[in-house]
Amino acid sequence: MSDASEVNPVPAKPQAPHALDALTGGAFSAATSGERAARIRDWLATEPASGQLQEVFKELSARDKGAARAVRERLNEIRRAKEQEAIAAEWAEKAQALLTAPKLNIADAMAWQRDAAKAGAPLSREPLSLLKLQLADRVRVIEDLQHRVQVQREAAVLLAQRIEVFSTKPWRDALAALEPLRTDVARWQEQARELTGDACWASVDMRFPPLLDASRSQLLVVWDAFQPALAQAIAAAEDAAAPLPPVPVWADELRAARGLPAEPAHAPKPKVAPEVLEKAVQTVREALATLEKETAEGHGKASVGAAAALRAVLKQHGRHIDNALEQQVHGALVAAGELEGWQRWSADQLREDLVAQAEALLERPEGQALGGRKMQETLRRLREQWKQADQGGAPNHALWKRFDTACNTAHKVVEVWLEKLRTEAAGHKARRLALIEELSVWAQAHAASGDWKATHRALQQFAERWREGGHVGEKLFAELQPLWKQAMDLAAAPLEAAQKESLVRRQALVEEAAALGAAPTLRIDAIKALQQRWQVEAQTVALERRQEQKLWDAFRKPIDEAFSRKSAQRERALTELTAHDRMVLDASKALEAANASGDTQRIRTALQALEAALRGQSQAAEQVRSDEPAQAQSSPNATEAEASDTAPDTVPENAGAGAATADAPKAAQRPVRAVRGDDRPGMKKDAPAAPGRGARPGEWRDARAGDRDASRGPRAAGRGDERNARGQRPAPEERAPRLGDTAFRAQREAMENAQLALKKLAAQAHGEALTQLLTAWEKRDAAQVPATQDLGGRVPPAVRSAWVQALSCAPQGDASEALLRLEMAAEAPTPAEHIAARRMLQLQLLTRRNDPAPAQTWGQDAARVLASASDAGSARRLQGALKTLLRK
Repeated sequence: MSDASEVNPVPAKPQAPHALDALTGGAFSAATSGERAARIRDWLATEPASGQLQEVFKELSARDKGAARAVRERLNEIRRAKEQEAIAAEWAEKAQALLTAPKLNIADAMAWQRDAAKAGAPLSREPLSLLKLQLADRVRVIEDLQHRVQVQREAAVLLAQRIEVFSTKPWRDALAALEPLRTDVARWQEQARELTGDACWASVDMRFPPLLDASRSQLLVVWDAFQPALAQAIAAAEDAAAPLPPVPVWADELRAARGLPAEPAHAPKPKVAPEVLEKAVQTVREALATLEKETAEGHGKASVGAAAALRAVLKQHGRHIDNALEQQVHGALVAAGELEGWQRWSADQLREDLVAQAEALLERPEGQALGGRKMQETLRRLREQWKQADQGGAPNHALWKRFDTACNTAHKVVEVWLEKLRTEAAGHKARRLALIEELSVWAQAHAASGDWKATHRALQQFAERWREGGHVGEKLFAELQPLWKQAMDLAAAPLEAAQKESLVRRQALVEEAAALGAAPTLRIDAIKALQQRWQVEAQTVALERRQEQKLWDAFRKPIDEAFSRKSAQRERALTELTAHDRMVLDASKALEAANASGDTQRIRTALQALEAALRGQSQAAEQVRSDEPAQAQSSPNATEAEASDTAPDTVPENAGAGAATADAPKAAQRPVRAVRGDDRPGMKKDAPAAPGRGARPGEWRDARAGDRDASRGPRAAGRGDERNARGQRPAPEERAPRLGDTAFRAQREAMENAQLALKKLAAQAHGEALTQLLTAWEKRDAAQVPATQDLGGRVPPAVRSAWVQALSCAPQGDASEALLRLEMAAEAPTPAEHIAARRMLQLQLLTRRNDPAPAQTWGQDAARVLASASDAGSARRLQGALKTLLRK
């Protein structure tokens, strides 16, 4: 009995496709993990949306973590890109705020770049790279303005000294230098106005504008005193009654010129110029108005500064003001002193406020306690404010004791923080010393290593660990830094030596690249080999990034220039048109014009002309026409020589050899060609080799081939008969010149358009002839039957005559069978109501073995249809069949 189970096995239920298969290209239904990963990679190449990635990763991570890794990496890339964009937008907004602010602080601009790099902002990409350059340019302009202010200040001092020196020399020397001095002073004032009128002047540090104003005031005071004194000296020299100038040297010189005795040592005080007096009064009044304003508004600190400024102005211009103004100045100073006394009275209120702030440092809510550094800065600020309060009034020891106690209590937090810092600094110091020792051991162990990339990578890792070694004090860092530099120099010495050697080799490669680029012929193999050597060198020894990029640019530049020259030459060769190209272009234009005309005969003529131009026949014909006059004037000897050159194989070898040698140029040496024969020892060379294998494809002939070939007669000359009497092949036909790109594209487009135009015209003519034939059938008018040429080559004259004869008679007969035969011949569909009749006719034709097929008698069948009566259905069926038959 059979061991097969009697129960039929239940077929397994087909597993339903996953919902995400259509999205991922069948990744969830893949048979293997590798196929699943490949489909996931193909799907990721389509750049799916983030939501689709999340959905696929959620489903795929539970099935295949290896395939889901690519999706997770793509999600991480998208998240990082979004974070980078957010950071870039934030720092770009901060940079824009700095640039649009009316006053830019240099420290803020430098801090922006430092903080942006620390936050991970992509400073090398737009828009942060452009903003960084704009901030750097702005900072550079501000620093340049500050430097120019200092230069202007020194120039003003030197110019004032030049003017003052002339007061110790004769007044004629000062008169000679007046114009140069006036030019220099005007130039200095113009440069000062340019500085203050610059758009970035508002961003200059606050200490520089007062320097420029003070220099301008000092220079103008000296210059304004110099010009009137010199003018007074000139007037005193011209008029003896004019007063002498206030300069003692000039006055003594003029007095001696007048013959007067010298002035005694204690001369009366010279009279001050009105301009100086007016300027002194104006300056004092401005300082007085400022002090009165600050005093009236009750600004204690500002009034102190204004009073000090007024006292400084009095020291300089006090001797030039009158008594009334002097009384006003003293009254304002007294009022400012009373305000200062009121400020000393209100100092206790400031002290009580400071005491409250100090006591509140330890009473802050839970979670808002200050850290060590913040507490230290706050205590320092409070103590500085207490010192300022003490300067404005008498000390208050009770408040000071409360304030000092609160500050000392709060300082315990600072002490704990400082102790923690000291502990961390000790740990950081030990870690850095251990790193220095590790670097020294590593340098000794890898002193003879040849893996320079690994060495460079390891040194970078050591440097990174040193930078992340933790904070230490400045003094301790100054002690550790030399030790670290010494160990790093010792470890990097072999690498630096290798980098120097690599630099020499790369410079040699750069020189070779320059030589290859300057060569007249571009050697691609040599360039590839040189680039391979560069890659090997770059992968062996790593240089500093900027230096390596500079060398690579120098290496690549001559090669790129050589390729650019070659590309330019190629483009120039493509754009230049030869005579053959112009001929083809003209023929192509003529063919396009013929295509536009719609004349079939003209299109065919133009197409033949273009083909002749492509073969170079037109050029040869023009060459022959241009050579005919020259040949007509040539001597008979030349004609005979040309005739002998055109048929060299018909002349015997020993006939006229000397003359041919003397007159005609030496013929080109024929190439050596292989000759069939048996080269075995003892065999004749011209004897055919014994067949050692079967015939080649195409060489086999059966027994009937001989009879068939014999009936055809002698065979035409083939490849084997192309040899001439000397056993040599004739020269191959000369090919037409190669076309340029423009001519080739033009002729190709013209030919394609011509073929399309001919097809369109042929289809149009075919449709018109068929319509004309159906019209003749409908009207029973034989005169309207198209001509044989219009009907095409498929309709012989006998068939057309049968159609004319059928239309000449009255309608007779049934055309149903003839229409079915026409549809069978044309393989055209039959209407539904006649399908049964067509099948019956096909069965009948199968029994008629010797009757011709419908494809052979379609002309007679069409004549029987035309002999019958015309109706719309039969006309449609006849048109559908003849449309195909006339085209075959």
